[in-house]
Amino acid sequence: MQSYDVVIVGGGIVGLTVALTLASGELNVAIIDAQSSDTALGDKPELRVSTFTLATQTVMQNLGVWPLLAQQRLCAYEHMSVWDQDSFAHIGFSHTEIKQDYLGHVVENQNLALALWEKAEQSPHITVLAPNKVSKMVFGQQESFLTLDDDTMLTARLVVGADGANSMVRQKANLPLTFWDYEHHSIVATIKTEMPHDNTARQVFTPKGPLAFLPLWDAHHCSIVWSQQEPAATALLALDDAAFVKALMAAFDMRLGICELVSERKSFPLKMRYARQWVTDRVALVGDAAHTIHPLAGQGANLGIMDGVALAEQVIKIAEQGKDIGLTKNLRAYERWRKTEAVKMIATMESFKRLFDGANPVQKLVRDIGLSTMNHLPKAKQKIVQQAVGLGGELPHLAQNKLTREAS
Repeated sequence: MQSYDVVIVGGGIVGLTVALTLASGELNVAIIDAQSSDTALGDKPELRVSTFTLATQTVMQNLGVWPLLAQQRLCAYEHMSVWDQDSFAHIGFSHTEIKQDYLGHVVENQNLALALWEKAEQSPHITVLAPNKVSKMVFGQQESFLTLDDDTMLTARLVVGADGANSMVRQKANLPLTFWDYEHHSIVATIKTEMPHDNTARQVFTPKGPLAFLPLWDAHHCSIVWSQQEPAATALLALDDAAFVKALMAAFDMRLGICELVSERKSFPLKMRYARQWVTDRVALVGDAAHTIHPLAGQGANLGIMDGVALAEQVIKIAEQGKDIGLTKNLRAYERWRKTEAVKMIATMESFKRLFDGANPVQKLVRDIGLSTMNHLPKAKQKIVQQAVGLGGELPHLAQNKLTREAS
C-alpha cells in the first residue's frame, strides 16, 4: 500500500499543473493517467491547440515548464481581428494597447503536455503511474483508497479529479452536474494559407456559428476551430476536401487567400457542463471535470489551469497550517473562488453565443453598433484585452507578476 498526500486522476495539462504546483510545496503526489507520456511531437502541426494567456505563460515560467517547450513551435500572436460576416461590424485588438510584446501564444496541446510530463518526472515529490487506470475508489473518513488496473493499491488524503468532462472521480463522489447542449459541433483542422497570418488570431461570426483561424508556428499555417449548428456540421464533414475548403474560404471571406487542407478533420460536440459541487470530503475537481465552456473565446484551457493552481496553492496553505487537506470545510475557499470565475466565463460565453447566433435583425443591429462603438473606445478596449490575456482580475499567486498586479 503506497500512501500519498494527493492522488491526481488525469495526467493532462491541468492535472500535471496541479501536481507541479503541489510539488513546489513539498507535498507527495501521484498522477494516474491512461496514457503514457512518450508521444513525441510529429513533424506536422498537431490538430489540437490552445491559446494561452500571459497569465498562463507566467504560471508555466514559474513552474520551470516554459523553457522545456519546443520553442520553435510556439506562435506569439500580436493582434486579434473579429468581425461579423453579414454586416459592417468589426473590432480589432493589438498588443500595443496593453504595452506588451504579444497578446498570448497559440500552443499545440501536446507540446505543453510533453514539457509538463518532463518536469513532473524530474520531481522527487511526484510519482507517475501511467499508463494505468483506477478500477476501484473508496472514500474513508481520514483518507481515500484506490486500486489500479495492475492491482497497485494507494491511499491519499485528497483525490483530485482532473479526468475531463466525463470525470469518473466526479461520478464516484456523486457530485451533481448541470449541463446543456450548445447545439453546436466544433470542427478542427490544420489549414495552409496563401497569405501569411501575420501573427494575428482571426474570428468571424457567421449565421451558423463562429469560425476561428489561429496562427501557428509556420507563417502559412493556421488551426481552425469552426463551430457549426447541426445538421450543418455533419454536412461539412461529409464533403470531400476540395468542397470543404471551398465552403471554408467562403465563410472566412478569403481573408488569407487560397486555403489548403493539410490535416484530417475532427468534430467534437459542444456542451456546457458545470458541477454544482466541486469539493467534498477527500475529493476536489478541476478543469473540465468541474466545467466545460464554449470554445469561441479560447479560454477553456486557461480557466482549467487557473483552477489547478488555485487548488494546489490552497492545499499547500492548509497543509502549512497543520490542517486536514481533504476536508470540505478547508477546501471551500477554493470552491467559492473558482466557481465564481467559471460562472462568469460561462455566462459571458452564453451571452456572446446568443448575440451572434442567427440573423435576427434586432440582434444584428445591436452587435453591429456594439462592436463598432467598442472599436473606437480605447480605454474600454484596453480593459477587455487586459482581462482576456490574464492581466486583470483575481489570479493565483503563481500566475502573478509585476504587470498583473499593476493592471488589477
